[in-house]
Amino acid sequence: MSRPRRTTRVLALAGALALVCAFLPRSGHSLEAAAQYPVPTEHRTRALPALGALGANFNENLNQVDYGELNSANADWIRGFYTVAQADALPPAQSENLRVIREARGRGLRTILSLQFQKTNLPFPRPGTAEMTAELRRLDRVLPLVLGAVDIVTIGNEPFIESMPGQRDQRLNEFYETVARHVIAARANLCPAPCSTHLYMGALNRLDLLEQRTPAVERYLGFARRTPAIEGVDLHPHVPDQARIQAFLDYTLPRLRPDQTFLVTEFSLVWHWQRHLTDPIPAAFAQRYGYSPAVQVWQVIGEAIRQPFPAQKWSDLLSMSPWFESRKHMLREEMARFRGTGRLAVATYGFRQIPSMTANWSATKTPWLLNSVFANLTVQPRADGTAAPGYAWIDDFRALQ
Repeated sequence: MSRPRRTTRVLALAGALALVCAFLPRSGHSLEAAAQYPVPTEHRTRALPALGALGANFNENLNQVDYGELNSANADWIRGFYTVAQADALPPAQSENLRVIREARGRGLRTILSLQFQKTNLPFPRPGTAEMTAELRRLDRVLPLVLGAVDIVTIGNEPFIESMPGQRDQRLNEFYETVARHVIAARANLCPAPCSTHLYMGALNRLDLLEQRTPAVERYLGFARRTPAIEGVDLHPHVPDQARIQAFLDYTLPRLRPDQTFLVTEFSLVWHWQRHLTDPIPAAFAQRYGYSPAVQVWQVIGEAIRQPFPAQKWSDLLSMSPWFESRKHMLREEMARFRGTGRLAVATYGFRQIPSMTANWSATKTPWLLNSVFANLTVQPRADGTAAPGYAWIDDFRALQ
């Protein structure tokens, strides 16, 4: 059953009309030939306004989308990413991630898809080489399923993480600029103007650290600024201190065109949570539930992973921990910061715990599971069998819609 439409979905109506013609190539032009044409300099879509929206992020796990949970949180937007290299192993038309992101729009949701180019163990192919041609042909198998069918496409997921450290220079820039021009030309060919798919460059990490503001990052932002079809950039501020999130905005926004907006498809205090995994559990929690006061936070979380807790016990662990309780309104506070710029298009926040978050749990495991709106892997299901929300996030998430 389709989810009821709300006033925040007004723009989805225009997107639905554009979808009708999304897969009708212009007469006489093939997708492969589109890459040979000059990149259009005009905008190929009506620019996305600064909606200030908040949605649900699923990363690579779009197969975890549960429409009941989205409904209960009043979520209108979902975001995930697709690894383009997967097109070699499975035809994109059979991809579960692509199926879900396309289906969601038909259910009244707005959608964001990041195209991931995983190069952590491979050098970037150089423009004009056979390797780059192969990369673009692989991309050509994905784009007809995406352009006109997804509201926002970000070109790249986390380029400065998903690459070899020694390649994070002009080689990274040349690769992503080539890919971006190819996507822009393909959009002009596949999705007649005004196309409903907006293009952003994605996503930049750890801009709070001066050493991460490299010449390659400057060029990345400069390319986004100079390219009319690119509407902005995506930011991923995972930080140990909320104040550091401002540094992302102070650095990025002056380097964009005044008409450009930004996305924040991931953000969290995960590095703050990690600092406290080896803290002793709160004394009140230890006394209430019969633990030794010497037990550490990560050990109790590990117990919840092995045998999920009742919701009250999970909430007590976090609410009695000052390092968490003092930051339980981070979502509300950071959305106020993003919206206060007047330039936020959409932000999305981690929605569900997924198996990779709990695998090989230890004191040094990155605790992404503490970010999740729904604690489906550490808390027992509710009486009706549905997943229980985690502590703190769900009320603010709803209020921010």
